[in-house]
Amino acid sequence: MSQRNNFRTGDQTLVREINLSLIMNRLHRHTPISRAGLADMTGLNKSTVSSLVNELIEHRFIHELGVLSSGIGRPSVQLELNPQAGFIVSAEIGVGFVSVLCSNFTADIVWRCREKLSIELGQAAILDRVIALLHTAIEAGKATPQSPTLLGIAIGIPGLIDMNEGKLLFAPNLRWRNVPIRHLMQREFPDVPVFVDNEANMAALGEYFFGAAQDFNEILYLSAGVGLGGAIVRDGQLMRGTTGFAGEFGHMTMDRDGELCNCGNRGCWETQVTQSAVFRAIRQAIGSGAVSSLQPYLDDLTVQLVVDAAKQGDQVAIHTLNRVGHDLGVGIASLVNVLNPDLVLVGGIISLAGEFIMPVIETELNTRALRSSASAVTILPAKHSQDACVMGGVATVYQRVLSQPNTITHGIN
Repeated sequence: MSQRNNFRTGDQTLVREINLSLIMNRLHRHTPISRAGLADMTGLNKSTVSSLVNELIEHRFIHELGVLSSGIGRPSVQLELNPQAGFIVSAEIGVGFVSVLCSNFTADIVWRCREKLSIELGQAAILDRVIALLHTAIEAGKATPQSPTLLGIAIGIPGLIDMNEGKLLFAPNLRWRNVPIRHLMQREFPDVPVFVDNEANMAALGEYFFGAAQDFNEILYLSAGVGLGGAIVRDGQLMRGTTGFAGEFGHMTMDRDGELCNCGNRGCWETQVTQSAVFRAIRQAIGSGAVSSLQPYLDDLTVQLVVDAAKQGDQVAIHTLNRVGHDLGVGIASLVNVLNPDLVLVGGIISLAGEFIMPVIETELNTRALRSSASAVTILPAKHSQDACVMGGVATVYQRVLSQPNTITHGIN
């Protein structure tokens, strides 16, 4: 008898957790909305909705906006997710930089910092700097009177992540192996959830919740910067594959005799479409006698410099960016044939050249992809561009709160 009661209690707890998540997710997509509107939308009875809403208000995850009268029937109290439910800290450890931000619960940025950090500093020095910036971000969050509670920390890294351990297995462009990131961060911040993921996975999630992918269900995300990362989002969930490493599109072989990749293979897609490929092509062109306004900057090239030169009509810059758009388009067309997404997002620093590369990508897609797949897909630049990963870290914590609001009832005050 007691065993039956235990099962019943467990079932009831699980059902309540599912229903709390249902309410939170409906409020994310449809706000503001009344209790009666939530009942209609979820199929839950009004008394259950009222009880769930009261619990979420008590935890400060939602709040009442006020009374709305349509002129027909009784006025209704409107609800929305509470921006002051707490704050979230997110970081990206990139190749040559670190980016950290603090946001409120609904992704409004409170504090941010992006610093150049050479990988030659070494792993320990870079991680120490990341930890110092995380502490600064947390202090900025605590200084916000309305939402002084830390809900979680998220860290994105361009590499293979063991999701169970939060361990970086291999980041070829950082030259890091077997780094227990979550363990190190949890030791520094013991009273708060810490999430670690591949930077492209986080970026894709950020675009789904807070960016250009909010109205789409089948999303292919590509992040072109120092490397080429990728992710697939289906109905708000990342598709991770058997070992958790799905989305490593940058290491598809596109030219078996091509450039040597940092992963050890030759001719990987990322050797053709990243900033290194852009800089290499420009130096080769100028070295062969082409005239370009970029010649004085060959030792200090940036994507922004190349884009600015292209806008001024520099033919070397324009040709190089068109070539990158072509190579991106060839690969994207193949992926569209395989995955049949309704949206392809192009993010990372190469997206700064969107006006030059996006039309070429679309031309290649329409030429090479199956017509039925090409006609069904939209191609857009990522809304958050270089910030897509850190916004994705915010989305990672946010999604966990939406799905399990009772498990993050508040961390550090």
